[in-house]
Amino acid sequence: MAAQLSPCVVAMEACCGAHHLGRLFATHGHEVRLMSPEYVRPYVKAQKNDDRDAEAIAEAATRPTMRFVELKTQDQLDIQTLHRSRDRLIGERTALINQAPAILLERGIVVPKGKRHLEERLGVLLDEPDEQGLSGRMRGLIADVRVQWRELDKRIAVFDAEFAAFAKENEDARQLATIPGVGALIASALIAAIGKADTFKHGRDLAAWLGLVPRQATTQWVHRRANAHSRRPSRLAPFAKLD
Repeated sequence: MAAQLSPCVVAMEACCGAHHLGRLFATHGHEVRLMSPEYVRPYVKAQKNDDRDAEAIAEAATRPTMRFVELKTQDQLDIQTLHRSRDRLIGERTALINQAPAILLERGIVVPKGKRHLEERLGVLLDEPDEQGLSGRMRGLIADVRVQWRELDKRIAVFDAEFAAFAKENEDARQLATIPGVGALIASALIAAIGKADTFKHGRDLAAWLGLVPRQATTQWVHRRANAHSRRPSRLAPFAKLD
């Protein structure tokens, strides 16, 4: 169908599958305008349905001040998917680490905060089980927790190695890594999310998109809290100038 249409403007919300369709339309000469759903929402009239969504998207796409989302390449989507998969594993590991001390506390075993303290205590519980007053059932559970924890560490390390390799090979990532506090994880995540930042006029726009500056409609308390971070956008300014 895209090949049969005369070149035209194709407006869409930036949602799952939109970047694939956008690249498909672009190959047939169409001008693709992707927009964040939060920018389209104010144009939806009355109750939400497919027709009103389409009308809102068409109207939003014609606004002179509308900010459009850059089409992501396949490499960007790949890196973004890897980050989301890593985040899922991090969540699983965090849940596991949070659950173990609670189980032990119910049996009178207090573990100081911190992953290192928990890891050390699990080792003691498994190496000297008779002195800890744990049942065989609980010793088996603790052993399983440690196995899962180590397995998650290994799987997360694989992702970290992937991001480190990407950061070494990608020129934009190498430039980002020169910013204090930015490593392979942050650099690869930024590139996956926003590419070369051509849609941002300057670093402050990029920082606002990242949530590093306060929104207009916030309380004075929020503004005071955000002032401490207001200098951070200047560190990201070089990224908005990448060619």
